[in-house]
Amino acid sequence: MLRAALFLLMSSVSSTSAAEKIRVVIIDGQNNHKWRETTPYVKKALEESGRFTVAVATQLKKDDKPADSTTTEFPPGLSKYDVVVSNYNGMPWPDAFQKSLEDSVRDGKIGLVIFHAANNSFTGWPEFNKMIAMGWRNNQFGERMYLDAEGKEVRVPKGTGPGAGETIGHPFVVTVRDAEHPITKGMPREWMHTADQLVHGLRGPAENVHVLATAYSDKTKRGTGEHELSMWTVTYGKGRVFHTPMGHDMTSLRCIGLTTVLLRGSEWAATGAVTLPIPKDFPPADKTSSVPVK
Repeated sequence: MLRAALFLLMSSVSSTSAAEKIRVVIIDGQNNHKWRETTPYVKKALEESGRFTVAVATQLKKDDKPADSTTTEFPPGLSKYDVVVSNYNGMPWPDAFQKSLEDSVRDGKIGLVIFHAANNSFTGWPEFNKMIAMGWRNNQFGERMYLDAEGKEVRVPKGTGPGAGETIGHPFVVTVRDAEHPITKGMPREWMHTADQLVHGLRGPAENVHVLATAYSDKTKRGTGEHELSMWTVTYGKGRVFHTPMGHDMTSLRCIGLTTVLLRGSEWAATGAVTLPIPKDFPPADKTSSVPVK
């Protein structure tokens, strides 16, 4: 079971009452990735940790078939939730909902979690670009960030260097750059992620970014030869945003490392703290560790 594979995450918070649980809404319905597969997995992982209650709001394309995972209306009323997890890349959200999300995150009333292709969306929404810091954009859009071989931050100006791209799918090592942050505290300094696209060259305002982890983008895998950001946070007003470009498909999401990252990132975005433990079978640097396929 997923619960067993996550190594008793639920037991660590089993005394948490329903009233104390973090209220999550996942938004999906359009994506260039298989959201009908990935949303149910993320929902189940969050719920089985024992720390969250989870609703799913779906904005479908016209005439698209309903999703089995949908549990609430779109757009959702944000006052009902503590954190939004975006698994969405599609047509713009309604203006009123965009403004509601901006205000709610800025005022610290709700957190935001972005993973993989969710950062492809909303190029023309300025405040969204500030919330995520960097997204899948061309090199004319804004700054790029990476770390050099010594771990020093490098910023590439607009119009210089590559825009967004990705490697071929392959396992890669994630290097924790801030081992004291609540999300990463207790993780191995290096851990092996299962086969995934390693995203590089993301562009944006790149303001108020705190780098948590990077991954080396191997040129032999169609990469850049740089240490690209794989996990970061953004401070947006009083609000907290957690962003990872990992999570292309079910193979990558079943990585116990990435599943743990999404759970802990969601808890931190909602509360500013993390109580969920690092699982005993969290991957080390030399081998992957995945939730079994049923």
